[in-house]
Amino acid sequence: MNNKYFKVMMIGDVIGRTGRTLLLDHLMEIRAVENIDIVIANGENSAGGLGITSKTYRAMKQAGVDIITLGNHLWDKSDIYSIIENDDVIRPLNYPGKVEGEGVRIFEEAGLRFAVVSLLGRVYMPRGECPFRAMDKVIENLKKDGINIIIVDFHAEATSEKIAMGFYLDSRISLIAGTHTHVQTNDSRVLSGGTGYITDIGMTGDRESVIGIDKDIIIEKFLLQQPRRFKVGNKKPMINAVIAAVDKKTGLCKSIKKINKDLDF
Repeated sequence: MNNKYFKVMMIGDVIGRTGRTLLLDHLMEIRAVENIDIVIANGENSAGGLGITSKTYRAMKQAGVDIITLGNHLWDKSDIYSIIENDDVIRPLNYPGKVEGEGVRIFEEAGLRFAVVSLLGRVYMPRGECPFRAMDKVIENLKKDGINIIIVDFHAEATSEKIAMGFYLDSRISLIAGTHTHVQTNDSRVLSGGTGYITDIGMTGDRESVIGIDKDIIIEKFLLQQPRRFKVGNKKPMINAVIAAVDKKTGLCKSIKKINKDLDF
């Protein structure tokens, strides 16, 4: 661990076997080269492109992922109930009512305490509680507990909602990265208040696909307007991620950079 900066890698939605295999083959090397302290990956599409299972959870952990965040597809596989209480699995914070799992978890790495939050948007998404107000409460409680490094996965559809959230949380958290749309945006930056930001990390899966699914199946579905059984694409594997350097003392982001890289199995 660097004496001054805490290096965080956030990986965009891991899509099925293609994404899991990429992580298994390449993540440990990337961790070593980039001197990464913590790897966070969105795993809600890790099982066949929809949901997560205990098998895909174990595969991501074996590959070198430390913390797994989830999103609107977390309930798609019944196996979720066997892993959702694990300390390294975080479901969206702002689900309405009382549901299994936790939306914010506190971790410690080499004596440094930090928090990771999974957050769900409300525009074109299943309606949950207000993510803005939910974050106000979380930040207040974490700051009282002496935690100033806060990392947020904002799983949302609308770019406007993500951008608004970035500005709303600027200076109060370390890093907010969008997930869900599976297409990496070109706006990674450190906001004026010192919070690292990107509208969407993208995905880890097949570049020659339609957001992770075999392109021919999706094209046919659009042409014929009939249901089709989805299959995860595996023609041109790529990894999408961001790496942020967070100041250990202030909890603010010093730098953020994108990874958008074609890889081989």
